[in-house]
Amino acid sequence: MHEHFTHAIYYFEVHLIYSSIVWLAAWALTSIPGGSATAKHWIWVATALNFILPLGAVIDGVMASHISWATPLGVVGRLGVAISENAPIAAALGAVWLIGATAMLARLCARIATEHRGARTAGNSELVPRRRFHADGIAVRFGDARRGPAVNGILHSHISLPVGIDRLLSRRELNSVLMHEVTHARRHDNLIRLVYEIALCALWFHPLVWITGSRLALYRELSCDESVIQRGHGKELVSALAKLATSDEALLLQSSANSFLSRRLAQLTAPRPSRLSLATNALLTTCFIAVLAAGVFATVAHTACCFVAKT
Repeated sequence: MHEHFTHAIYYFEVHLIYSSIVWLAAWALTSIPGGSATAKHWIWVATALNFILPLGAVIDGVMASHISWATPLGVVGRLGVAISENAPIAAALGAVWLIGATAMLARLCARIATEHRGARTAGNSELVPRRRFHADGIAVRFGDARRGPAVNGILHSHISLPVGIDRLLSRRELNSVLMHEVTHARRHDNLIRLVYEIALCALWFHPLVWITGSRLALYRELSCDESVIQRGHGKELVSALAKLATSDEALLLQSSANSFLSRRLAQLTAPRPSRLSLATNALLTTCFIAVLAAGVFATVAHTACCFVAKT
């Protein structure tokens, strides 16, 4: 049991080291001017999943006996052994992690319950007209005027619009808002966000995992705006955002969308990207995949030795 515990701590340390290196590569690549927001969004999704899904563990379990060249990371390995052999330290670290994870999970459950309760109350309110229609196959409902345009639901998403938005915005402006929200719904952004937040409950102690959330939120919005630009409604979305942000009717933007408003407006009003952006996207994606594969390979190179030693 002690040996398995030592190996688990050691693997966890190695996995986090190389996941953090991949994170640094993602930050550098997505900071390069040019390239699409959509490509950068998926780079951050992959970065988040790399923290959550230790692919090296799968390879270790299947191919460990064939990886004779694996070598341990000396300092990390000794640290893992030292922690596992010192029962008070191991128990204290475990208790701190458990308290943090429990608090984060309670925070997540409270947020989900609040959002669900707010959406249900708005939908059942007698003051809200029961108007519904579909946009590109996604159900659209009118809800509380105090809640901005949003996508609700995880697996079966629908778009919620505040009552009165169709009076505030022109038809083309409203269509641009719907295009943005439809992209969220089709891409299942709420599900991706939930998976990330569950992972954050377990990795609450890692600062880079926290920063990943803000990068995901930023490029989630920018990439949806990008889909509107590609369909020729960028100017309409700019005017719609301006009206929603300054409306006297309390048609407020979602807090996450509003916090990135300046970045969104800068992208929406920028000149259309040239064909060079396609080459930039290919370069960014290729470089990131190479770094991600190298991180998985390096993790295997420094963890399979533990399993080889046992056989």
